Amino acid sequence: MGVLHEDAVVISEAEKPGESTVITVNCPDKTGLGCDLCRIILLFGLSISRGDLQTDGKWCYVVLWVVGKPNTRWSLLKKRLLEVCPSYFSTSEISYYRPQNQEPKQPDVFLLKFWCSYDREGLLHDVTEVLCELELIIKRVKVSTAPDGRVMDLFFITDTRELLHMKNRQEETIHYLKDVLGDALISCEIEPAGAEVTACSQGSSFLPSAITEDMFSLELPDQRRNGFLTPNPVTVTVDNTLSPSHTLIQIFCEDHKGLMYDMMRTLKDYNIQICYGRFFASTKRNCEVDLFIMQADGKKIIDPNKQNALCSRLRMELLHPLRVAVVSRGPDTELLVANPVELSGRGRPLVFYDITLALQTLSGDWEAHDS
Repeated sequence: MGVLHEDAVVISEAEKPGESTVITVNCPDKTGLGCDLCRIILLFGLSISRGDLQTDGKWCYVVLWVVGKPNTRWSLLKKRLLEVCPSYFSTSEISYYRPQNQEPKQPDVFLLKFWCSYDREGLLHDVTEVLCELELIIKRVKVSTAPDGRVMDLFFITDTRELLHMKNRQEETIHYLKDVLGDALISCEIEPAGAEVTACSQGSSFLPSAITEDMFSLELPDQRRNGFLTPNPVTVTVDNTLSPSHTLIQIFCEDHKGLMYDMMRTLKDYNIQICYGRFFASTKRNCEVDLFIMQADGKKIIDPNKQNALCSRLRMELLHPLRVAVVSRGPDTELLVANPVELSGRGRPLVFYDITLALQTLSGDWEAHDS
């Protein structure tokens, strides 16, 4: 289906502001490749306005139209996209170089600690933005503000580049943090997070069961809390009549950030292969999606129970990509945001960045504790 060449990923940058940049991926196929590609594009803060993909089961061809930021690092994006593309050898008989059924190595976790002499509006978001630009993934955050206004922040992070164990990478990170924190910064340290510290960072947030049940329920809400019915902007239908070998999934919904990633993540978790797909978002933020899919065994989805389960899951993930709750804690108000995690253990990109940006935009009096 494809021809092997060095440029498995080709990026044609937009010629004019407001136009789309076209990303073409031509490589061997794997289940979940679309999810991995969309996740990286979302991680770089790009929006997918249109997409076409097709595969013969061994080779795939993907074209994505994306709208980026003026400072998008396209060369780095291409490198990250290439890293998730299977190699040519995965479709050939030369497979003994690659260990079979080997679990991916978990990235090392590091503890970033810094102290500031005073707090200010937007401080946490500015730090988060620096870490995102440096491709440092935030696993957990602990923020403390003393009565005298001094701030101590603990960030549990991993490094996409896997270089944070090196002195020059740590110095680069601290240098960028000093630039954004200015004279407020008292000290800044980066050290490996020991097994005991890492285990503690995975602890529960001890949320009340009523809140967790409401946030993580897989049932679609039919009513608002005031009793009025809510319109469902997501429609998912199944059709097995248009193709002798594939099931057609049609989705109509409103656009939101990471929409294509949410679809691809759900299908990846169900181990479903997309043989042909088309995605289009109009200027009115309405999206139309056609996906010809099949199960891991290469067959259509005939079982009505499986069809209903998949459609319900897609509707839920597209209607509520994030679960949000506001809880009163005495004199304070607590904002709880939960996001889905892939079966591989990777969470939705830039959630903490988006939360801090929203709070900064609202200019409210808020204080983060841990996430």
